Amino acid sequence: MKRVTRMLPALVALVAATACAAETVPAPRAQATPAAQAAAVVVPAAVTPAPSPSASPSAAPAKKIKLRIADITPMGEKTEKVGVGFPIIVTFDRDVKNRAAVEALLDVESEEPVEGAWRWVSARKVIYRTKTYWKPYQKVLFTARLSELPGNEGAKNVSRRFAVGAKNVSVVDTRKHTMKVYRNGKLAKRIPISAGKGGLIRNGVDVYLTTSGVHLTMGKKAVETMTSSWMGVTDPKDPRYYKEEIPWAVRISDSGEYVHQSAGYYQYLGRSNQSHGCVRATPAGAKWFYQITQRGDVVKITGTKRKLQWNNGWSYWQLNWTQWKKGSALKS
Repeated sequence: MKRVTRMLPALVALVAATACAAETVPAPRAQATPAAQAAAVVVPAAVTPAPSPSASPSAAPAKKIKLRIADITPMGEKTEKVGVGFPIIVTFDRDVKNRAAVEALLDVESEEPVEGAWRWVSARKVIYRTKTYWKPYQKVLFTARLSELPGNEGAKNVSRRFAVGAKNVSVVDTRKHTMKVYRNGKLAKRIPISAGKGGLIRNGVDVYLTTSGVHLTMGKKAVETMTSSWMGVTDPKDPRYYKEEIPWAVRISDSGEYVHQSAGYYQYLGRSNQSHGCVRATPAGAKWFYQITQRGDVVKITGTKRKLQWNNGWSYWQLNWTQWKKGSALKS
């Protein structure tokens, strides 16, 4: 069956890391901006006191809870605005045995309806993606009716409303060494860049190449610490060692790719690819990009032989719609 977001009535695996990898490679949840690092929505178990010896034999038994939500990404409308490519990532507190039954209780409603579908990526995690990008400047409501799951009557239903911001779509051409940033369909800025130079093969993959494909921005830091530890180099005496504080870092994959300010080497920007896999930009361009970035913004990269894998970060748009729907537990 088709899953289509409805009109609101009132408010209408991990691939080889690149050398730009940060000191640690956090999961998407931990890569959020400071505001988005607020506590996750966790539905606590119902606390039922043990019956006293004098309790009536006819007292109602405690309601059962066998499944709860441990986390929802992204954060709600009061914490952040998200980009038009954003996924809804739901993590449960234990393995889901009847995925179809649970998936049928997950609803997504948007002011601007668009077809969408869930895809299970593990026994505890399911992800919602739309067929086409969300329309900008609208609200999207997610609801999990877990109390309707048989044997789970004691669970609380959970909801979260998301706020979609501007439509930011950036196109990086690694051959022309430029990044064009479109805001709501209009070219807002052209930024000279330098992408991955290639030349370091690990397990058959050139990890110095930037991956080509549709990335989503996953988080950002005003200053990110990037080191050579990803390739096992931690001795400062090793000529390959580095540890740098990089300004205006916007993460676009789990394998350590960022759009960030170039640490010097400005002579290469707009002229040649000299990075270890990240997209280096001018100081002014990187800062501007950082300031407008929302989690879930689209960054399309072209021109390299290294293909972005669909499960590298939030790169779910690498699957076509037919492929994506195959991950649903519900028959279409």
